[in-house]
Amino acid sequence: MGKQRIYRNWINKKSLTPFRVVVKETDLFIHAKTDLKCEATELVLEYRGYIEAYIEKNPAFAKSLSTWHEPRPCPNIIIDMAEAGEKAGVGAMASVAGVLAQYVGEDLLSLTDEIIVENGGDIFIKTDDPIIVGIYAGKSPLSLQIGIHVDSRNQPVSVCTSSGTVGHSLSLGTADAVCVVSNSCALADAAATAIGNQIHLNTDIQTAIEFGKSIKGIDGIVVIREDTMGMWGDIEIIPLKGKKG
Repeated sequence: MGKQRIYRNWINKKSLTPFRVVVKETDLFIHAKTDLKCEATELVLEYRGYIEAYIEKNPAFAKSLSTWHEPRPCPNIIIDMAEAGEKAGVGAMASVAGVLAQYVGEDLLSLTDEIIVENGGDIFIKTDDPIIVGIYAGKSPLSLQIGIHVDSRNQPVSVCTSSGTVGHSLSLGTADAVCVVSNSCALADAAATAIGNQIHLNTDIQTAIEFGKSIKGIDGIVVIREDTMGMWGDIEIIPLKGKKG
């Protein structure tokens, strides 16, 4: 099954069935009422197919670090990526992990009442009761010491994480973790990247959060760099000590 990614955020939802779906660079860790690996794999292939076909015709889409303007019609997943990047002021590909988690998660909700789809630290959540998403922040002493209380009973919620010190995603900053909460997983992913790009010193945290507050559609932000943390928004932070047992 391969080596589990060490930076997967901890999720306290033991009543659901976990399974993993890997297609090329896409590596999803999913929790659902039943094992839907086959169905999830087909969805990943479908949505990756749209993105790959678009990139084949528009190679600059995959490399652009600035807003991408594309005349319609084009696949909805491309439109959502471009719009998320535009709102956050980054390239459309900054939202690719989040948008795939969201599209796969939304489609799987036709087969399960509860779903959690995690894609490289970007998480789409719809559960019947609140859960806690622990924040992995690499070597920071705050890593997995705190979590975000997520209530997705009424509508799906997304928690996306960008890091300049952990994982393979492109970040121009040095934050150990920038977490963004939003109803849109694509937007949360793009916004986490945009906020993280501005953090090079601990003193940059507050300025970066002020920038993040200006992105419409963002509900909350948590930034961790070394032993310093900043937060904003309608979110509840939970200490994780003693929660894992």
